[in-house]
Amino acid sequence: MQDTDYTFGTPDGPASGQDKRMQYRLTARAQVMLELEAGYPASEGVVASPLRKMVCGVRDISASGLCLLTEQELSVGALYPISVKLVNHVEPFVLMVEVSWCRPAEDGFRVGVRIIQSDQTAYVEWAEAVASAIEPP
Repeated sequence: MQDTDYTFGTPDGPASGQDKRMQYRLTARAQVMLELEAGYPASEGVVASPLRKMVCGVRDISASGLCLLTEQELSVGALYPISVKLVNHVEPFVLMVEVSWCRPAEDGFRVGVRIIQSDQTAYVEWAEAVASAIEPP
């Protein structure tokens, strides 16, 4: 990762004392694919359902969560599988997230999600990638 791909904080972050994160946040160039609804194949008496996904922007990232920019409101407490594609990584990080908060924004919604640790996801690899972005070269 390069210094040009990540920066600390955001210029329009919360006022002092309002941020409850215990970790540094990085502003990153990334793309998130959020799976809204799993698809399933047709079976006897059941019509096939396509996978429903939503591409989200990323406002900032940390080892334990992300702030997403979405087109639609997401319910607090909802769990979603996501894949995060960072600029300097070939493979996307497949993660499970829980919606912590959702607020209207000028062009949709800002959604805070917490990464859920799971053996079937790239949780450890994600934490390592974020940590290496924070460490000085």
